[in-house]
Amino acid sequence: MRTDLTSLTTVRNLGILAHVDAGKTTVTERILYATGTTHRRGEVHDGTTVTDFDPQERDRGITIFAAAVSCAWDGHRLNLIDTPGHVDFADEVERSLRVLDGAVAVFDAVAGVEPQSESVWRQADRHGVPRIAFVNKLDRAGADLDAAVASIRDRLHPAPLVVQMPIGSQDGFRGVVDLIRMRALTWAEAGEAMVAGPVPDELREEARRRRRTLEEAVAERHTGALEEFCTQSTVSSTTLVAALRDLTRNGDGVVVLCGSAYRNRGIEPLLDAVVAYLPSPVDVPPVRGVPEGNGVPEGNDETREERTADPGAPFAALAFKVNATPTGRLTYLRVYSGTIEKGDTVRDANARRTERIGRILRVQADRHAQLERAVAGDIVAVVGLKSARAGTTLCDPAAPIVLEPPGVADPVVSVAVEARRTADSDRLATALARLAEEDPSLVVRTDPETGQTVLSGMGELHLEVAVENIRRAQGLDVGVGRPRVAYRETVVRGVRGHVHRHVKQDGGAGQFAHVVLDVEPLHPEPGGTGFAFRSTVVGGRVPQEYVRAVEAGCRDALAEGPLAGHPVTGLRVTLTDGSTHVKDSSEMAFRTAGRAALLGALRDSAMTVLEPVAEVTVTVPEDAVGGVLGDLAARRGRVTGSAVRTGAAVVTATVPLSELFGYATRLRGRTQGRGTFTARPTGYAPTPQTASTR
Repeated sequence: MRTDLTSLTTVRNLGILAHVDAGKTTVTERILYATGTTHRRGEVHDGTTVTDFDPQERDRGITIFAAAVSCAWDGHRLNLIDTPGHVDFADEVERSLRVLDGAVAVFDAVAGVEPQSESVWRQADRHGVPRIAFVNKLDRAGADLDAAVASIRDRLHPAPLVVQMPIGSQDGFRGVVDLIRMRALTWAEAGEAMVAGPVPDELREEARRRRRTLEEAVAERHTGALEEFCTQSTVSSTTLVAALRDLTRNGDGVVVLCGSAYRNRGIEPLLDAVVAYLPSPVDVPPVRGVPEGNGVPEGNDETREERTADPGAPFAALAFKVNATPTGRLTYLRVYSGTIEKGDTVRDANARRTERIGRILRVQADRHAQLERAVAGDIVAVVGLKSARAGTTLCDPAAPIVLEPPGVADPVVSVAVEARRTADSDRLATALARLAEEDPSLVVRTDPETGQTVLSGMGELHLEVAVENIRRAQGLDVGVGRPRVAYRETVVRGVRGHVHRHVKQDGGAGQFAHVVLDVEPLHPEPGGTGFAFRSTVVGGRVPQEYVRAVEAGCRDALAEGPLAGHPVTGLRVTLTDGSTHVKDSSEMAFRTAGRAALLGALRDSAMTVLEPVAEVTVTVPEDAVGGVLGDLAARRGRVTGSAVRTGAAVVTATVPLSELFGYATRLRGRTQGRGTFTARPTGYAPTPQTASTR
């Protein structure tokens, strides 16, 4: 079957990204209301939103789980994912961004770019997801569109292309001037209907100046707009829209709109911008993967295959979320190519088995509508899959392919969990396994020394939510130990020419491997692995298959460091020399030698223990700054900046993650409940007095 590809141009797969409390969920609610999908405006503070449907989300007033909804606007279908804004749930954002074609980044008009705003922006950069920006909360005291745009430019470094200016400020904010079509868009007090009219006289000159600034900024970056600007000294609205579309999709600029989602002002123009500027499935590059059996695609372009967004092409989809519900196991899919129908058999390319599609559902948060089929460009949920996990590729059994899965961050905080009643131990184990299946950033393991069950995740709140889910869903009484952070060990000063010979002779074929290693510190790029291996051996003294075995052995040695048994990171190993035996050398012998050689080299190196650190942004009344600074110093915090915003002090500091346990309660006590803080993990730093000087 082949479907007209023009229908795919009316599809938009987008996410809503922002810092916690910037208004993502309210923006999503107003979009659903404006498109007629809902007939009542849900409110976060009332617990009546569509996308924050989980009881914990409503209790806490924050988004915890990415929620998908679909709606229609101006003849287009919008598949929308409302993502979490809290740093502990950044992995949910990562999995969502992997399958999205575009995004709306929401910013607070008072605070501008906040720590998690920056984090999700960088995540979108890594995935190459085009974005438009929406500066929200212009009705608040202290709201400043120009200051928010300046923070976008300074902290995120895109070229902000502002296409609107506000009409009124704070409580008097009532609409925006559309700088492209030079018209005023206003909303009545009830916020029910948008009215288009001429620009007010008192704003006309300012609107002309801002329109000219927009034309110049676009002409600097777009050839077509530049030609028109040079010949006519202006840029028409039609050319501006086309240029803004190109600049958005190639990442050379970001369109900036403004409004107040809570007061329902600015949502219709935002929807128009989504349709006009963000790409459809046919506008993004074809998805790429490798034939089944070749592993995950990494860098080897020759083995990669492409699947275009064509309903008539072989089926390929990526599972990005799994959710166990009382009515069955839901697997959320982004369909990249081909078509599936209810009852079809598909191949799980990761598990190398076939599965049958029981039902296909169009998702509306916690509600679902049944579909007969899903085609390229769709985001749907399916029922009936048993083995699929987040990151699994589903494909046509006749044309198997493996797509690159979303990355999974290493957990940084762990707690011991146990059932208070021995009879519930098996139920707890089953519940933990289901949690880890739904959320790959949760890791469950058994401590070999204590026998405790250890649950690891991305932060205190992440683990707190996971444990509360078990208590509520399973009715289990669960005990939780004090959180612990994930330490690492690293090389401060390495060694050169470390020699190791592995010789074993027990009768019959023996084992022989001789390797010489250099070990040195490595400073990886953001998102890097923290370990690099290379070989400078010449003359074939160590054959290539043995070089790979040495690397595998070195990776084995990274599991436990010499100081305290923590995993080792931040080092480069170079194989400089070695030798073989004509009969006794083997890959196993060289793997064993590589492991032993690196363990010995680490014992001879200067090592230190690393602890995870976080960038903390604390907002407090000005009269409480002294106490807050003293408390941060007591927690080994290093203050990196401070500012004053509308009567409140904002302090930024780098603090060890282990020192932040219980900080929220302490901060509330010091500020009579008026202080807030956010924390964003930024990597690892040496712990005090842990260096080995061997």
